[in-house]
Amino acid sequence: MSLRRVRHATLAALLLLLTAAVLAAVGCGPGAPAPSVAYWPTEGWRTSTPEEQGMDSELLAGAVDYLMGQDGYNIHSLLVIRNGYIVADAYFYPFAEGSLHDVASVTKSVTSTLVGIAIAQGYISGVDQTVLSLFPERMAANLDADKEAMTVEDLLTMRSGLTCIAEPAEITLFAMQAEPDWVQFTLDLPMSEAPGTRFVYCGPNCHLLSAMIKETTGLTALDFAEENLFGPLGFSDVIWPAGPLGNNHGWGDLLLTPHDMARLGFLYLQEGLWDGEQVLSPEWVEAATHAPQDAESPNYGYLWWLGTHPVVGEHYRADGRGGQYIYVCPEMEMMIVITGGGGTNMPAVRDEFLTSYVIPAVKSDGPLAANPDGVASLQSALAQAAAPPSVEPEPVPPLPDMAEQVSGRTYTVDDNMFDVRSFSLAFSEENEAVFTYGSAQAGEEYEVELLVGLDGIDRIAPGRYGLPAAARGRWESDDTFVIRMNEIGNINTWQIRAAFEGDGVTVEMVEVGTGLGAATFGGIAEE
Repeated sequence: MSLRRVRHATLAALLLLLTAAVLAAVGCGPGAPAPSVAYWPTEGWRTSTPEEQGMDSELLAGAVDYLMGQDGYNIHSLLVIRNGYIVADAYFYPFAEGSLHDVASVTKSVTSTLVGIAIAQGYISGVDQTVLSLFPERMAANLDADKEAMTVEDLLTMRSGLTCIAEPAEITLFAMQAEPDWVQFTLDLPMSEAPGTRFVYCGPNCHLLSAMIKETTGLTALDFAEENLFGPLGFSDVIWPAGPLGNNHGWGDLLLTPHDMARLGFLYLQEGLWDGEQVLSPEWVEAATHAPQDAESPNYGYLWWLGTHPVVGEHYRADGRGGQYIYVCPEMEMMIVITGGGGTNMPAVRDEFLTSYVIPAVKSDGPLAANPDGVASLQSALAQAAAPPSVEPEPVPPLPDMAEQVSGRTYTVDDNMFDVRSFSLAFSEENEAVFTYGSAQAGEEYEVELLVGLDGIDRIAPGRYGLPAAARGRWESDDTFVIRMNEIGNINTWQIRAAFEGDGVTVEMVEVGTGLGAATFGGIAEE
């Protein structure tokens, strides 16, 4: 249910032009020598005052305050690291420190990294190896010379040539997930053009890369990562869903903590070196964070986005639906990690706090004079961001007769794009209901039970993967109940409208946080 709505290259470049320019203007670009580090954050990140790392604590406090006041950006966390030290680590209620977060298409940058490791270990001969040669036991439909020529690099740069529709929604990705064999579905796609010629954002490309790792190493992408990436870097906890054949979702849905997201960025900042071990080759870091010379767009490397400006240079970042980012700034020895739940005004707000607060906070390559008042302001802002808001409950109107009729009944619903299979509502408390829904991911059934506040206040309970979810609801009319469910670390915010009539129900389900899409489907009460 966390499929990513595409941002094609041109739109992404326009949205991030201002941010890229400011990042570059202050020296944020790839290619600088990896600095010596005081320690390796395998066991945990060390903290520092911003001034000790040449940054202004008052501006960082201002960034947190600014974000707290923005309704147009549902931010969950902000992590700023310079010279290997955390200088700001903000968590915005209800997202909490240490919790996992769906990083969406940041997963693609992880997949790219694993491909680089697999090449270095000899499982894949190189980026020029053809895709079909890596699946020798499979026969591809729509076979022609273009498909036979498609290489690993063509997948990494989103220039596969496969026919793939990703806007206004990722139609091809949805279609792939409806099939029992996702790899075969993707290999069978017709070619729309010669590979290596045009950027077309395509999630199935990345699933082929994940399957390629399993095909060549005998390990799933997750197991290969635990052995060669997550383990050496000290990742604390990871969830990575897999498809019907056991291949992890190469395009998205990986769940990490913000601190582990930063570890991936730090690996690239150190040109692939980690505590004396060359986990990733420096040549791969260089290639992954630069566009191929023949690329029509300079904004994409090997599943890493590149911010460019004709005068002041470039930076690189992992980028995911809903506001998941790892910005890497080698010349500044800085990383900015962001998680969020989307929002109607997300790009503008993100650009404002980066360009007006976080980036200008960098004042010097060396330490600044101590600023205890500024540090106190930053700590106060961090505490306020993490604290639950003070909200008075609203009066709960009398429940309509329909509430008693539907309470406790289970409704089986028609097939739908979000794979919801069933739901029930129970109205046993005056100010609270229980919403239970059954769903599936890659054919694996699961059930989630959530509390729903009827008094205008969210109730928080374990949702998918045991991560907290917040929900509130109301009777919109005598026969229609509306729920707003915020999955927090699972990114999505849903508005679910259930209109009951007799034993039937019509459900309208809209993802309102990141524009994932909407579906309307019917259902019937079970006997």
